[in-house]
Amino acid sequence: MNPQLQILVALQDMEGMIKEVETQGEELEGMGFTHGGIENLKSARDDLAAKVDPRHMSWYRRLTEKFGHAVVPVVNNLCTGCFANIPAQFVSKTNASRVQKCESCGRILYWP
Repeated sequence: MNPQLQILVALQDMEGMIKEVETQGEELEGMGFTHGGIENLKSARDDLAAKVDPRHMSWYRRLTEKFGHAVVPVVNNLCTGCFANIPAQFVSKTNASRVQKCESCGRILYWP
């Protein structure tokens, strides 16, 4: 997997954890879960974001604002964001090192 893509997947996961704590923190505490270390998580997120190519980061931010999830896996040759069929040439070795987007919805794709 492309290193930039790995960082984007990790960044999206971190942002999801931060958002969950910020929106449901009191409810989580009521169920017995503590959520200390949110500042460390935000710092780690910022460190990761600094490693992303600015053009990919801009693309990621726009997609996150539009869809909520910018980076989605491809399962059974389908984009799990919009369920459009992903053409076979996307899976070729030539494209393996590239950050690719869905031709239908524009989300960033990765193969798990």
